[in-house]
Parts: sequence; C-alpha cells; structure tokens
Amino acid sequence: MTTWKEEKVGNETYLSRSLTFKDFAEAFAFLTYVAMIAEKHNHHPHIYNVYNRVDLRLTTHDADYTVTEKDLRLAAEIDKIV
Repeated sequence: MTTWKEEKVGNETYLSRSLTFKDFAEAFAFLTYVAMIAEKHNHHPHIYNVYNRVDLRLTTHDADYTVTEKDLRLAAEIDKIV
C-alpha cells in the first residue's frame, strides 16, 4: 500500500500520495468521496487524475505552503476510504 510522503517542491512542502484504481470510474468515485471530505474539513487538496491514477497533494496555503495539522487530519480521513 502506498503511503503519504512529505515532499518539497521549490519553496512549498506537500504531503503527497499516489493511488491506482481498477479503472477511471473507480478513480472518479474515490475523488467524489475525497471532495466531500475536503468540503467537510474546509481544506482542499491538489488533485491530479489521469485514467485510473490519482495523485493528491496536501499543503496549507495560509501557512506559507507547509504541511500542518490540517493536512495530517485530512490525510487520515482520506486513508479511511482507500
């Protein structure tokens, strides 16, 4: 199972995770749940989706693009639906 990893891109730090699903429909269904969780937390990930692959990046914009407790909480909630 792929886990979250912290990565630095320029001056920004992200918590990132890549997932692969059976097909596009399964990936999109997962993203629908991620959208609902993100709205509940009022914290929205960077989402990249091509066919059955989903890449997520979490960072807190108002904390100068660093990983904060908000990102860790959202990641934990997303892990519950994987």
